[in-house]
Amino acid sequence: MNKFKDVVGTRIDALESRLLALSHRIHANPEVAWAEVNASTWVAAELAGVGFSVRKNLCGLPTAFAATVGSGGLHLGICAEYDALPGLGHACGHNIIAAAAVGAASALAPVVDALGITLTVFGTPAEEGGGGKIELLDGGAFDGVHAAMMVHPGPLDVARAEPYAVSHSKIRYRGRASHAAAYPERGVNAADAFTVAQVAIGLLRQQLEPGLRIHGVVTRGGEAPNAIPEVTEGRWYVRAGSRAELAVLEDKVRRCFEAGALSTGCELEIEAESKPYAEFATDDAMLDLYVANATALGREFTNSGPDMRMNRASTDMGNVSQVLPAIHPYIGIGSLPSVNHQKEFAAAAITAAADRAVIDAAKAMAHTCIDLAQNAGLRERLSRRGAVRFPVDAPGIPLNLESSNVR
Repeated sequence: MNKFKDVVGTRIDALESRLLALSHRIHANPEVAWAEVNASTWVAAELAGVGFSVRKNLCGLPTAFAATVGSGGLHLGICAEYDALPGLGHACGHNIIAAAAVGAASALAPVVDALGITLTVFGTPAEEGGGGKIELLDGGAFDGVHAAMMVHPGPLDVARAEPYAVSHSKIRYRGRASHAAAYPERGVNAADAFTVAQVAIGLLRQQLEPGLRIHGVVTRGGEAPNAIPEVTEGRWYVRAGSRAELAVLEDKVRRCFEAGALSTGCELEIEAESKPYAEFATDDAMLDLYVANATALGREFTNSGPDMRMNRASTDMGNVSQVLPAIHPYIGIGSLPSVNHQKEFAAAAITAAADRAVIDAAKAMAHTCIDLAQNAGLRERLSRRGAVRFPVDAPGIPLNLESSNVR
């Protein structure tokens, strides 16, 4: 047995009560994208308490941080997520991600110098639609990092991430209000515009390649039944296998929304909620190490069947993987028949199986970092490939979400 893995595993076991308390605390206090004030503070504080140097407000994002320890030549990153879903709480289990990241990093901290590595935990806000990692990536936070990883909960253990590329858009129609009974002809019905657009999208699906996804919700449908709706709003996601395929599909979906505006006389506004999420580029050698380490802990991976499809869920970690070597495996929490983004999955995210996933994910990531440090050939390859354009403590930048208006 590797002596470093022995030390790290023992340390994670000793930290178990703190890690599970952190997971449960985040779970009990869900905060949505860009509002993870408590969760980011708690995660950063745990790392500061074991010797990490913490930089808050990373790249100008108030709930983002980078916590670093060591000064070795190989720079490894572990990503922590902690945002919750509106109305569903931690139905994607990001409390598990955050606690596992803290566990792996805390256990590695005493041995980073002996391993010759620098280790950074990135607190990454707004994965659920905001693209926090993309803003950090564009702001230079990952520059100088040679490889990155994280582990995401799901119903089952699945090794390879195969997420869709996705765009997130806010849709708004502007019409004109009028009394719906007395003067309906003087109104311009913004709700009708959404109806036309959704019918067009439904018909479009017949002509789409298998596997493409279009889905959304109307978040504002009008103010009163006796008033022609003047403003309606919604949020729409478009997903495809790659960013190139996504661009083609987005153009088709845009025309559906334009049809709603054209047929009703409304004005259409389309605003990007974030920059598009990319497909994932898995580093196979890193993933093989993770699978071996997780299997040694007793984890069993699923390679087929519908229950494993959480690995198709879009993630802004895909954008990170396009720039530097990365992995994003899934760890099971025994939730079936409940799956991610269900309230039952949120309840499962603090069960005994979920708590075990925190500990196993922490160990598997820490052990994988040790392997990366000690495998001479892989270490040399990662050191040559890593993004090195800017220092990791790059100055902050404001959010810059692209938007467009269609009249």
